[in-house]
Amino acid sequence: MSESLIGVFTTSPPSSNCSQSDFAASTARVAQWSEKYGCTGTLVYTDNSMVDPWLVSEIILQNTKKLCPLVAVQPVYMHPYTVAKMATTLAFLHGRRIYLNMVAGGFKNDLSALDDATPHDERYLRLVEYTTIIKRLLSSRAEISYEGKYYRIKNLKMTPPLPPGLMPGIFVSGSSDAGLAAARAMEATAIMYPRPALECEHTTLPSDIPCGIRVGIIARPDDEEAWSVARQRFPGDRRGQLTHQLTMKTSDSVWHKHLSNLADENSGNNETYWLWPFQNYKTFCPYLVGSHKRIVDEISRYVALGNRTFILDVPLFEEDLLHTSAVFEKVSQGICQSHGADAASIQSPGPRTMATPILP
Repeated sequence: MSESLIGVFTTSPPSSNCSQSDFAASTARVAQWSEKYGCTGTLVYTDNSMVDPWLVSEIILQNTKKLCPLVAVQPVYMHPYTVAKMATTLAFLHGRRIYLNMVAGGFKNDLSALDDATPHDERYLRLVEYTTIIKRLLSSRAEISYEGKYYRIKNLKMTPPLPPGLMPGIFVSGSSDAGLAAARAMEATAIMYPRPALECEHTTLPSDIPCGIRVGIIARPDDEEAWSVARQRFPGDRRGQLTHQLTMKTSDSVWHKHLSNLADENSGNNETYWLWPFQNYKTFCPYLVGSHKRIVDEISRYVALGNRTFILDVPLFEEDLLHTSAVFEKVSQGICQSHGADAASIQSPGPRTMATPILP
């Protein structure tokens, strides 16, 4: 991707938050909104409580023309050959590219139920081997062999082969040193859960790997309207607060502790950056709330640090993406102006940007 361009992903509704009768329709609806407003793709969660992300991705592909599912992949769930087979099968059926969100961990109870007691950093070492096999299977038309500490294959060939140009993009959490090392080894985009942008001004992101952040956005024409929407959408929930506190005590997730510490420091709630939904166990990322101008300024600061990928929270209404699209269009215009070029003149083989929305 050109450094001037931004890739924006939404998040597909998790099945644990939807009724069985409405889930497929909600998934299709969010996918269609995401495509309409120019997003590159949409993240599909996975954990023990949710339906299979690959089958959800099929719903997304059937109901859109260009949107790319970002499929969460947990090594404990399936062999790397199966992941490669799913990727090439979707490409064969739809002629479409997907992205893979490589998940090293998960909820502690989920991992315990699957008898996976692998320590945090070692899970990332395992993930590197896992992803290496997937990439080699998808990039070669010949038989391949691999012998590592965690996985071994011998004379294995992927059939049908992945069509040229449809190699999946790879994402992984970059919130820990182990995650960043894995991102480098896998040539993946490192996704982080950011502090407020102004607190990151003296932070140096890795220059040798692409980086991005996961964040929710509630933008409206003025601050008062944005905060009114935010507070109505995320009221206090004592049960959710207790669940959050319990998760904090039992999780070994670096990003979860990072955000929790921010909230405890009271730097997680300011004029724009808001952790209240996270503290009430309503979402797993910080939110940016405010006027278009305020959110444009905040996103532009993150871009200036080197972030080029943004994974948004689940959009509950089409209006959310309407305003978010306006924000990223202005951010993209600012980037183009700083490079002395018009947005329409920039060519890139990478994902579409919010600057060029897809109309219905």
